[in-house]
Amino acid sequence: MPKRKKVKRYHRSFYSRGMKVKKALGIVLLAVVVLGAAWLAAPYVLDWATHTWYTVVRDRDLPDSSEAGSSEASSAASSEAASSSSRPASSAASSEAASSRPAPVAGTVIREGSWSSVSLSALGDEVAIRATAQNLAQQGVTYAMIPLKDTSGYIYYASAVPAASDSVAASVVDPALIASIFKEEGLVPVAEVAAFQDPVACYADRSMAIQYAGGNGYLWLDAANAAAGGKAWLNPYASSAVQFVGDLVEELYNCGFEQVCLSAVQFPHSTSSNQNFGETGGVGRDGQLAADIAAWDARFAGRVTLWYEYPLSSCTSVSTTLGALPAQLGVKNLVVSLPAGETRDEAQLTQTAAQMKEMGAAYVVVRDSEAGNFY
Repeated sequence: MPKRKKVKRYHRSFYSRGMKVKKALGIVLLAVVVLGAAWLAAPYVLDWATHTWYTVVRDRDLPDSSEAGSSEASSAASSEAASSSSRPASSAASSEAASSRPAPVAGTVIREGSWSSVSLSALGDEVAIRATAQNLAQQGVTYAMIPLKDTSGYIYYASAVPAASDSVAASVVDPALIASIFKEEGLVPVAEVAAFQDPVACYADRSMAIQYAGGNGYLWLDAANAAAGGKAWLNPYASSAVQFVGDLVEELYNCGFEQVCLSAVQFPHSTSSNQNFGETGGVGRDGQLAADIAAWDARFAGRVTLWYEYPLSSCTSVSTTLGALPAQLGVKNLVVSLPAGETRDEAQLTQTAAQMKEMGAAYVVVRDSEAGNFY
């Protein structure tokens, strides 16, 4: 019997290396697809299983998922409402108070409060201005008077008014910055401007000045000559002089000053036949000053609150510098200055203030010139 031949078996694969890789990738891709489908279907399967459990096994009913979402939103809204209602009353009151807070007071409004003079040396830069304003506010000051043009004729800011070209002092301050910071600190900044007592601007525009009689073009001086201390004055009858003072007020208004105090709104103390005021139209000194005041008040009505400062002596008796009492000139807002070294007579001041108000003044403030304080 012949022997059966042995069959030799070879363990070899008919798949090439590339086919193996493709097969592996196919398996991985299939697994990803199956897992992704399971992931997407899981919520629905769980929802069905849960619903079946509660409705069949536990004999209870469940709302649809959309209704559940609405219920959750409603619950959240109720919770928010409850949270709002449980907030502290002080917080709600604070919010309501903030919304009902009154608008800032207009800068032209006259307010009750104390006054104080401010030295220009304390206003050199922003830091100094801020510190000065905060210090005044802490002292309870309401009105802060800043001297920006004095009776020497010098202007202490960079004025662009043509007739002030020779009047700007060597050291100046920034009026816009001062006004802005003082307002931020709750103060009322008041620019102090000397009007007709000005020996500098007279030479920039001689038409504004009082001249010597005779028409020779020489400026009248309030003393025999310059060597004797004589100074020129602006002429209250000259429309150019009135315009010049008004232009300075306008300039300061544009810098943020909504209240300005004009001093030296008067004629020189000395009178002489050598004074030439030009065409007066037969109007007396009191009539001309009243017209000048009326012109400024009309020009700045609603924009600038104008104060007028006069010495106590001009408020108790008629002088040649005014020809009438300040209130009779139409002054509504009066600052009464006390001479340096003079003892305050409260009874006299009270009587003077009452008399000025009877004549038409609405507000009267008393200034102690020596201490620089206002009452």
